[in-house]
Amino acid sequence: MEFGLEELNSEQLKPVLDTEGAILVTAGAGSGKTRLLTHRIAHLVINNGVKPYNILAITFTNKAAREMKERLIDMIPDADKVWVSTFHSMCVTILRKFIDRLGYDSNFSIYGEQEKERIIKEIVSQSQDDDDLAKKVIKVVSDCKNAALDEEDYLARNKHDAEAEAICECFKQYNARLKSSNALDFDDLLVKTLLLLKSVPECREYYSEKFRYIHIDEFQDTNTVQYELVKLLSCKYRNVMAVGDEDQSIYGWRGADITNIKNFIKDFNSKVYKLEQNYRSTKNIINAANVLIKNNTSRIDKNLWTEKGNGVKIEYYGAPTESAEADFVVRSISGLMDVGYSLSDMAILMRVNALSRPFEQRFLQYNIPCVIYGGFKFFDRKEIKDVLAYLKIIANHRDDEAITRVINFPKRGIGDGTVAQLKNYASLTGISLYDAIIDVEHNQDLPLSVIKKVVPFAAVLKATEEFSKTNDVYATARFIVKVLDLKTLYSEPTEENENRKMNIRELLNSIKEFTVSNQGASVAEYLQTVSLYSDTDKEEENSKITIATVHSAKGLEFKVVFVVGLEEGGFPISRALGDDDEIEEERRLMYVAITRAKERLYLTRARSRFTYGARKESPISRFIAEAGIQVPQETSFRAGFSERSDYGYGKGNYSRYSSDYDEEKDYSFYDAGKTTVPVYQKTAAPKKQSVDLSKFKVGTIVIHKKFGKGVILSLSPNAGNSYAEIKFERVGNMTLALEYAGLKTED
Repeated sequence: MEFGLEELNSEQLKPVLDTEGAILVTAGAGSGKTRLLTHRIAHLVINNGVKPYNILAITFTNKAAREMKERLIDMIPDADKVWVSTFHSMCVTILRKFIDRLGYDSNFSIYGEQEKERIIKEIVSQSQDDDDLAKKVIKVVSDCKNAALDEEDYLARNKHDAEAEAICECFKQYNARLKSSNALDFDDLLVKTLLLLKSVPECREYYSEKFRYIHIDEFQDTNTVQYELVKLLSCKYRNVMAVGDEDQSIYGWRGADITNIKNFIKDFNSKVYKLEQNYRSTKNIINAANVLIKNNTSRIDKNLWTEKGNGVKIEYYGAPTESAEADFVVRSISGLMDVGYSLSDMAILMRVNALSRPFEQRFLQYNIPCVIYGGFKFFDRKEIKDVLAYLKIIANHRDDEAITRVINFPKRGIGDGTVAQLKNYASLTGISLYDAIIDVEHNQDLPLSVIKKVVPFAAVLKATEEFSKTNDVYATARFIVKVLDLKTLYSEPTEENENRKMNIRELLNSIKEFTVSNQGASVAEYLQTVSLYSDTDKEEENSKITIATVHSAKGLEFKVVFVVGLEEGGFPISRALGDDDEIEEERRLMYVAITRAKERLYLTRARSRFTYGARKESPISRFIAEAGIQVPQETSFRAGFSERSDYGYGKGNYSRYSSDYDEEKDYSFYDAGKTTVPVYQKTAAPKKQSVDLSKFKVGTIVIHKKFGKGVILSLSPNAGNSYAEIKFERVGNMTLALEYAGLKTED
């Protein structure tokens, strides 16, 4: 056996040895594709005598590129001469060398999304003050560039759209502004490189000669421009290995084109190899993934297999409500820790990040340390903080930070200069900023331009203040959402807007839970509970459970995975229903979720969810049956805070707000970037304890580590546990399982 090949299995060895011509490797989940790529490069260098600088390896993330470079350093000499990079960084290098042929200087600037948005908004504002048009232009520019389309292409394809000409004109002006500034945006990095390779023979010949062997990782995620780049870079030698898995193509909404895999086979007359041995998961998990994905028709047939044992049977749980679902997860975590698992071995995966709220709150209640991977804690998300800021102003008129946050939300044309004038006036007259705003209409000292801008904001503050005097916290929050017309503000059908609307609905759900459990509680009392849920302890903790969307978890693996929220309209997402292509992508997303699990997999759903102002039944996700999971007869049980609250739902007159978001029933994902945010870091996770229940009686004073002192109002057994309804001094009424809550009685 030659150098570096003894570690490969027979499936991996075939494409490594087949070095001449084009090959497609369909690498199933957990099949060792990174090992395949690095060993193939090592084989080319050590065994075939290929110069490292004649090899190109393209990945999709900087993290993957770093990992590949580190492995190659341990395997071959001059590993730093192998081009291992992302598409974008490769294009920057090419552009620095040849972009002068396109009329740019080589020291061009690269504009990020913020600069791009600022320029487009400025261009739009020159002809009309239309924030919605600016958002459309931003989306069109990115979508067109990813599809290798220019302004005229867009206009020709959308000539019947009333706004097409205005969008096209803004598109032209944006490109002209970039050119005059000697700047490119991130999409341009790909587009301009493609233009160079097409139109400048010297550039094309240089790189097609240099890159004699090309490797592309995650090929299923390539868009139109990236595929065209690959074709041009390989036009001389055509030695291309594309590695991907169409079953894990989950970024269609970002421009990824799954048909590139079929086009590659045809355009390059490539051979096809399959990596089907999975090194990650047990047979039970692999079998479920196989059965599920076979329902897709747009795929190359393959069947994952593993030499591992059957493992633990996949567990399904249908909870009566979303809170009972969170309780089930808590109990399962406790049981898993009893048999040797740590929190860092576990992950909770969901289709949309709005579903994190019940889990975040449960984990705080039971002192479970966790991290939100790929996003923000629920109460730290911008749209949530914006709505809460209005509640803060009601509770505390002197909260200048809250006022400053939302004085121009939604946009009212109020800038920093106007705010500075208001603050200065308040300081000089000895009144609060709130009072200066409320009475601005009758102010004789401020400029008329300031008064006109601030009057609408003052009207909102007066209306919400007046409404809150005769209505509870939940009704007040719904009133704020309605007055701000957030349905319209987030009406453009983007992933970001759909996710924001979902988060706002979930915020209203949480407020209603609090309102029903704490009749007569004030806005200030509700905000006090939020401050506790938002608070993050600063201590470091190594063992934490991960909460993530499935999109952000791609590429990760865990010993234990809980896939939650498995209902039709949730996962698969509602906007995919009725569209075969969308459903296939949702199914691929479920396949990715399943194959993150190494040893244990839990699939859960809530049979009903509180949404749109009422509790509604939720049909079971089709993916449960498609994965071959047998669903037992489901019986309801009460388990905790929200279950007790459920009995009070529907009380009170909320009908006047029932139209809020009625047409907006989509759920969506928004990738906030793969950052890790620590949440609720505690020194110990909950374990079911042998609790002396006799010391807990109605009227007993108890102490909770986070919520402080409370008094037991009632006791009830449920689902093998004992529950206490407790009125805490700081957060109001809450129902907790005594076996998990870590409560102490006051001595």
